Amino acid sequence: MIALVDCNNFYVSCERVFDPRLEGRPVGVLSNNDGCVIARSNELKALGVEMGAALHLLPPYIRRRAVLLSSNYALYGDMSKRVTQTLAEFSPHVEVYSIDESFVGFQGFDPATLEERGHRLRQTVRQWTGIPVSVGLAPTRVLAKVANHAAKKLPAYGGVCKLEVDNPATRTILRQLPVTELWGVARRTGERLALMSIETAWQLREADPKRIRRAFSVVMERIVWELRGHPAITLDDMAAPKQQIMVSRSFGRMTGDLVDLREALRQHTARAGEKLRRQGSVTSAVMVFINTNRFQLEHPQYRNSVVVPLPRPTDDSREIAHAAARGLEAIFLKGYRYQKIGVMLLDLSTDTHRQLSLDETPQSEAARQRRQRLMATMDRLNRELCRDAVRLGLPRKGNAWGLRCERRTPRYTTRWEELVRVKA
Repeated sequence: MIALVDCNNFYVSCERVFDPRLEGRPVGVLSNNDGCVIARSNELKALGVEMGAALHLLPPYIRRRAVLLSSNYALYGDMSKRVTQTLAEFSPHVEVYSIDESFVGFQGFDPATLEERGHRLRQTVRQWTGIPVSVGLAPTRVLAKVANHAAKKLPAYGGVCKLEVDNPATRTILRQLPVTELWGVARRTGERLALMSIETAWQLREADPKRIRRAFSVVMERIVWELRGHPAITLDDMAAPKQQIMVSRSFGRMTGDLVDLREALRQHTARAGEKLRRQGSVTSAVMVFINTNRFQLEHPQYRNSVVVPLPRPTDDSREIAHAAARGLEAIFLKGYRYQKIGVMLLDLSTDTHRQLSLDETPQSEAARQRRQRLMATMDRLNRELCRDAVRLGLPRKGNAWGLRCERRTPRYTTRWEELVRVKA
């Protein structure tokens, strides 16, 4: 059996751990630059606030009642790590799926004890971290996702749902579950399945696996087998390496200063390099783009992009940043107030299958290995210490590209100067 442990309203729950006054109140967490709502408490959902709702479009009565906070990713990342460490107390087989979800393997455990163990896991995570979680137990990952959905939505399960293959409860849930609610089935795939008269999870379970494979893919065929209780999917099946990696962000305030743009671009290339190395890829070209705010027509408008080829495929953030800086110099024009800059890594390939150049020598291979060790060390320090413990250059204070986060709470667990203060 395998469990999917999902943190309930994770970002909001992290905020409530350190401010109990938020319990029972409608709370929302905002995106970068406080643009739109990206996380909602159940109370805020009950007020009709949709995911992605723009802050400036929220009705005044909701803004008066709700507590709206800037995103605090340093806090959320650290709390996620603490939840994962707690899960490891219950099983050595913990696979992190996202910041708020993990699969926990219970191979070799007595199936009769797993439901009680799930309740104990749930209570321990709440006691040790303050984060409420839902637990879904099933023989496969897809069914564990379905079980977790039921544990979260149906109060009768008390936060823990165990689904057995061909159990009446399992059949009832699958017959009521829209196929687009399944893990790995997107909206467009659901539309194509509907043309085949497959609209529920149960109908997909009963479909011919070979027919599904011919019409879609081997991953969709594996979903059918998983719904029937046969393990067929690993996390790698659901997370194929990206063919392009893009990092961009709107500025906290518009700027025409080239130094601001250089700093922001350097930050973005560092993030893109981290993502590139995380999936074991190298890039052969870098695209840089800049644009003004197209909604502020009173200002001159300009947008442009350029692709800079690299001399050889690389995952070295320094080489990527150097190429991106050349691209920025080529497209930057004075006299404009820029709102956004971004970088996209193109022509990705796996590091193990990178194309060698004709002038490769043992010396250049040795230099490449030194660069890899340097980047690996930098990534490890940033993981173990804190983000940007080692970075490419220091940004100036008060720069224009920094995010707006006037509503952000303290980073209680990662900054000494922002520890919780208790008054007696």
